[in-house]
Amino acid sequence: MESSLSPNFTAFISAFVLIASSLIAVHSASPLLGIHPLEEKYFAAKVIRCKDGSNSFTRDRINDDFCDCVDGTDEPGTSACPEGKFYCRNIGNMPQFLRSSHVNDRYCDCCDGSDEHDGSIICPNTCIMGGNHIYKTESRSTIGHVGSIHGTERNNKNGLEEFVQKLKGLKILIILQLSFILCFLAFRFFRRHVKARRRRYR
Repeated sequence: MESSLSPNFTAFISAFVLIASSLIAVHSASPLLGIHPLEEKYFAAKVIRCKDGSNSFTRDRINDDFCDCVDGTDEPGTSACPEGKFYCRNIGNMPQFLRSSHVNDRYCDCCDGSDEHDGSIICPNTCIMGGNHIYKTESRSTIGHVGSIHGTERNNKNGLEEFVQKLKGLKILIILQLSFILCFLAFRFFRRHVKARRRRYR
């Protein structure tokens, strides 16, 4: 007795495998993680010099979590070098550089979530929704002196106003999506109604 899979089930399995493999590819730490696209040729050589000229390293030592260069050239995708810079591509939004200390610190600093690639936190891609939302997994509070308290209050107020503006934009986006869905459902209902009328008059 032979069992055959339905085409819908086969298509579903194929789509699931494709989506799962693309997610794994996105979240796996590639050797060129944190590198600006214009610098990829610089890192293509087998032996690479540190940008400050202090040392050289082989390509397999990029992002190996050990600081070979004082300026952090070899560790753009980790927090191993204190002077390193991480490049967020943020496709759909503004690209940016971060200090390497922000990499895998359990805060989503890049709107595409690429700075948190170790899997300890999953950062949603908010680039297309219009912002670098900072998702926090734990609350940190550091108060140095009275002047920093007032600065923090001002930053919180500006951050809150910015967050409210982003929520308004998100609300408009949701309303547009719901309108589109309602129009689509009305069109489907109307089409079925017309087909049913045609069958009745035959």
